[in-house]
Amino acid sequence: MNNHIHIMDHPLIQHKLTILRDEKTGTKQFRELVSEIANLMCYEATRDLPLKEVKTKTPMETATTKVIAGRKLAFVPILRAGLGMVDGVLELIPSARVGHIGMYRDHDTKEPVEYYCKLPSDIEEREVILLDPMLATGGSAIDAVNQIKKYGCKRIKFMCIIAAPEGLNAFVEAHPDVPVYCASLDRCLDSNCYILPGLGDAGDRIFGTK
Repeated sequence: MNNHIHIMDHPLIQHKLTILRDEKTGTKQFRELVSEIANLMCYEATRDLPLKEVKTKTPMETATTKVIAGRKLAFVPILRAGLGMVDGVLELIPSARVGHIGMYRDHDTKEPVEYYCKLPSDIEEREVILLDPMLATGGSAIDAVNQIKKYGCKRIKFMCIIAAPEGLNAFVEAHPDVPVYCASLDRCLDSNCYILPGLGDAGDRIFGTK
């Protein structure tokens, strides 16, 4: 597998993902699980953050310790379902900035349509982690990365919970420089471009809409 693709098989993530898939899981629990899974995935997605040494005075002595070395982060959820992942990642990195990209899928063409984009003013200086629970056809994620790159961003990662092979292949072909962090690579897309076995419409299940 492409070394830019990271499928996370951690037992806690897989356990929570099973409950997330269950059609009997209600909106409140579904929303909490999306946030918890995003929190766990963020550990892995930030594994390569650079560190620097500092001096720290403990109650016992002065020690040489490590802190994150200045690289600023931004999380960018793709609206609306990506919003469900924001609280989980901000719990880990509360100082990160948050941008938003709004897209919806045209039901006839199955193509993404952008309707909103608001990013931090210094986005080009930040490492960006793009968030969306589902990578189906890949269209929205590909277009979102295109938008972010227009602002001069050089360090971008994409984090999703479930991906279809079709969407993952399309994304990697379009953006081979962008690492993908994913909790499950599912079987395929159906004729309506929904992921199988998937979990249904993530946005509807997060926000309780139909």
